[in-house]
Amino acid sequence: MSWAGAGLSGNFDVIWHYAVENLRIAIAALLIGGVLAFPIGVLAYKRPGTYPGILVVSSILYSVPSLAFFVLLYAAGIPLGELLVIIPLALYTLVILVRNIVEGLRGSPRQVGDAATAMGYGQWRLLLTIELPLAIPAIIAGFRVAAVSTISLVSVGALVGSGGLGQLFTDGFQRDIPVEVWSGIVAVVVLAVVVDAFLVGVQRVTTPWTRARR
Repeated sequence: MSWAGAGLSGNFDVIWHYAVENLRIAIAALLIGGVLAFPIGVLAYKRPGTYPGILVVSSILYSVPSLAFFVLLYAAGIPLGELLVIIPLALYTLVILVRNIVEGLRGSPRQVGDAATAMGYGQWRLLLTIELPLAIPAIIAGFRVAAVSTISLVSVGALVGSGGLGQLFTDGFQRDIPVEVWSGIVAVVVLAVVVDAFLVGVQRVTTPWTRARR
């Protein structure tokens, strides 16, 4: 990278490269986290007795510092690189996503469920066609929080060779180039804002009834 000579204007392609890499890692972590969180959230909703234990386990995972998580996974045989970062970040999302899935499902109006049951809906049909669609706002709200957190945490992965915008932080500090560090910080913020705006758009498209009530 030629920050010392070219400055910010000559390195937009470098910022773009690492921003795309940062986004790819974050999306992978969010997708894996979502795939794990959905059945766990449904289990906690259907069997409320399991919910406290699930929250305790997910909270413990979230409390483990990212660098310690990297070291543990590396010791377990996961090589340096993106996978070493994606796994902890996916597990971190569980504490947010599971909670929002459960609370979203619990927030479904009781009278709607009773009416569907009276019409012959089974529990799984009720879940998939009534309760889950009504829980979309809460679920996407959880994804918004998880996305912003994950995008920022990806930068820590630069310490274990995963790439992402964290490369600008480490390189800028090592070579004492403040503009490179600030460029990385601003790029992380912009990326988080763009992804958050995208998720807001997804919510508007998937929940047209919320606009109809206004």
